Amino acid sequence: MKKLLMLFCGTIASQMLQAQVRMGGDPKLSEIYDPAPAVISPGKTNAEAPSDAVVLFDGKDFSNWVGTKGKDVEWTLADGAMTVKRGSGLISTKQSFGDCQLHIEWRTPVEVKGEGQGRGNSGIFLMGRYELQILDSYNNKTYSNGQAASIYKQLVPLVNASRGPGEWQSYDVIFTAPRFSENGIMQSQARITVIHNGVLVQNNAAIWGGTEYIGIANYKSHGAKEPISLQDHGDPVSFRNIWIRPL
Repeated sequence: MKKLLMLFCGTIASQMLQAQVRMGGDPKLSEIYDPAPAVISPGKTNAEAPSDAVVLFDGKDFSNWVGTKGKDVEWTLADGAMTVKRGSGLISTKQSFGDCQLHIEWRTPVEVKGEGQGRGNSGIFLMGRYELQILDSYNNKTYSNGQAASIYKQLVPLVNASRGPGEWQSYDVIFTAPRFSENGIMQSQARITVIHNGVLVQNNAAIWGGTEYIGIANYKSHGAKEPISLQDHGDPVSFRNIWIRPL
């Protein structure tokens, strides 16, 4: 009832404003000056971090990351990129994030080994739970909800925009964290938009729940902000130029 009342009042106010304009009313009645959007400096390219972003990896060190169980990061660092070291475990951001805009660039090995899920496999775990899949999906058949840019075992990407092995690729992600009540009941699902190499592949899609390899995804209550993790799936996948804007 409250929502219907608000909608009704909003409609009446809009109609009154339109009537005032038609009758020669003041156009300033529909102009908003305060608050004004904050001024930031955008990057010189789409990949460059804007001035209000948190730079998570600039190619120099692992200062913003921690390894499994709080260990130091054991991945390889070379030529401005970090690369998965097989068996060293996933790495996670030291900071925690909820709603965000994330930019990340990644590359699968130039030498093709294996097929399906055994080829250039890694993943980005938003809030440590919701996996955006990384995979060499260039001429590589696998299940559709497990290919690159899928929400793993859940959402199939709209198209396959993958570049070839050894080529740098990018994800630009808009993520809305799920909401939970004080007693842990889910109030709204997480949502995600993904642009893969400049192509929209997930369009404000609702995530079913935490990623599961076996079984159905489901939601379990967690904090409003959680670390982001990058997966060690055994393949030497590389990452560079990672930045995030908390929203």
